[in-house]
Amino acid sequence: MKFYYLIPLFLCLAACSGGAASSDEVDPSIIQNPNTAEGYDNTVAMPHIEFDTYQHDFGRLTNNESIAYSFHFRNTGNADLVISRCEATCGCTVADYPRRKVKPGEEGYVTITFSSGSKTGQQVQEVTVLSNAQPARTKLRILAQVGR
Repeated sequence: MKFYYLIPLFLCLAACSGGAASSDEVDPSIIQNPNTAEGYDNTVAMPHIEFDTYQHDFGRLTNNESIAYSFHFRNTGNADLVISRCEATCGCTVADYPRRKVKPGEEGYVTITFSSGSKTGQQVQEVTVLSNAQPARTKLRILAQVGR
């Protein structure tokens, strides 16, 4: 039998299996993050968004009720903070945020409005705040118990 069609397969497998970089070849500067577990590095000019709280419980709501909560934040970094957008996990949740630069030390609000509609039971909705800060994504969560 002729197995000429297997030669390209063996060549591909041989090329893919070799050349793995060892851990001592990785440049550590590539993976360093100025906002590490050890704390925020203020030597790098970068905004840092810090919220007073990251979760709010509306408690009990009725159907077709619309309610809002404003999450207070501060730019604790040393560069202008820009919130590019806020993404909600559901169409029943809308976020409003500052469309201007937030200077270091300045404060602002991300206001989340939840519409219960015809939902029932425990509701958990998340809004992801996308910004030029480190970390670039911050999750805010709202909770509600919706009854009839």
